[in-house]
Amino acid sequence: MTLCPVALAVGCKKCPMFSACPLKGVIGDYKKPDEAQGGKPAPKPKN
Repeated sequence: MTLCPVALAVGCKKCPMFSACPLKGVIGDYKKPDEAQGGKPAPKPKN
């Protein structure tokens, strides 16, 4: 649930405090790249 007013308006990544925010994953909408893809890293293609 997003509680941060900045995250609600424009999203965590556009917030000026994004790099310093300790709660971006708790009260904001930020998800780590591996969480956004379903939790598993993409398989590497074999050459």
